[in-house]
Amino acid sequence: MAGETVITVVGNLVDDPELRFTPAGVAVAKFRIASTPRQFNKTTNQWEDGETLFLTCSVWRQAAENVAESLARGLRVIVQGRLKQRSYEDGQGIKRTVYELDVDEVGPSLTRATAKVEKNPAGGGQRQGGGASPDPWAGAKPANGQQQGGGWGNPPAQQQPAAQGAGYSDEPPF
Repeated sequence: MAGETVITVVGNLVDDPELRFTPAGVAVAKFRIASTPRQFNKTTNQWEDGETLFLTCSVWRQAAENVAESLARGLRVIVQGRLKQRSYEDGQGIKRTVYELDVDEVGPSLTRATAKVEKNPAGGGQRQGGGASPDPWAGAKPANGQQQGGGWGNPPAQQQPAAQGAGYSDEPPF
């Protein structure tokens, strides 16, 4: 939507994501992240921490279920979403304002960790039977029926070696 503030925040999960469902059955996961800026002080020759930013984040639908299953307290994450401001009155009648993040994308930071990624089925629902999810690109063919290039960094079809068979790459086109 026009005029929304989209931000990316890197921080640590303060607690485990909390998965809930709306009365209509839509999944929503809430979690908080803490992001602390650090800068090097040349005078003291040491790193210094700035003031920590705590943000409450909400992620919806299949992504909510994925977050609840994959992420846990203490993990470093990268979160991108739309910053929202909400005002309310607390129990003592004092007007308060909070900032929250409606999450569009979230994932673990791989700077100091590793992750194994599993695709969900193309329908976006929960996996049945625990087997490997089917590859949505398997069997994909060009719309015009002609052979295409092999993806990023590969030459166009007319420059590919004939030994490559049909010339289709199993790499996604993005």
